[in-house]
Amino acid sequence: MTDSEFEQRAAAILAKNDYGVADLAEIVTLLRSERGCPWDKVQTHESIRRDFLEETYEVLEAIDCASPEMLREELGDVLLQVVFHADIEREKGSFDLEAVADEVCKKLILRHPHVFGDVQADTVDKVLSNWDAIKKDEKKQETFTDTLKSVPKVFPSAMRAQKLGKRASRAGIEFKSAEEAAELAKALIDRGETAKAMFVLANAVRLDGGDAEEELARVCDSFTERFEQLEKTGRELSAVTAAELYDNI
Repeated sequence: MTDSEFEQRAAAILAKNDYGVADLAEIVTLLRSERGCPWDKVQTHESIRRDFLEETYEVLEAIDCASPEMLREELGDVLLQVVFHADIEREKGSFDLEAVADEVCKKLILRHPHVFGDVQADTVDKVLSNWDAIKKDEKKQETFTDTLKSVPKVFPSAMRAQKLGKRASRAGIEFKSAEEAAELAKALIDRGETAKAMFVLANAVRLDGGDAEEELARVCDSFTERFEQLEKTGRELSAVTAAELYDNI
């Protein structure tokens, strides 16, 4: 990009009062150009990898706060991450933001044959069943093991444990109930295999219809609140038993 072209494109951006996604892509391209920002133009997928995760968590925080204003801002930050990563690949000549949009649009059409085709799916369960079958075919997953291996290893452990358990259940391997899973977890703890017990308990939560990651987060909040209550009583904390603290969260 020549200096003259940069100036023209930057002026066009500055002349606008309102912006869209295409403008965001243009701004990122300008920031990463030779005349752009010293920080932006040296970033790589790897250097901003953690930023993507942090921005995603901030979106979840906005949802929990039920704040439309906060959610709008945080979604914008996540969108910036998407555009930034796509621009890095555009520079390499592999794909651009339009290709990203094209692929996800085609994926949505393909995975919703009950909307864009003649497949019948009148219930949520049927929709999910169709979705799983289409996804398995798309990704050339020929075995149930393939579906387990496709669960990202970077997921939080409780989330990954539940997804692995859910996909194993599709092969017919499942606990009869959350209670049965809890009994196995207790036996594992008795044998000193606490990490395995945590894996099993994550799936006990799943069988109860819960999300282990979210449930554990709520318990962490409750633990902090309970600890604060105890401290405010003025009691000597060293005299508080772990059972008293942990059993009342």
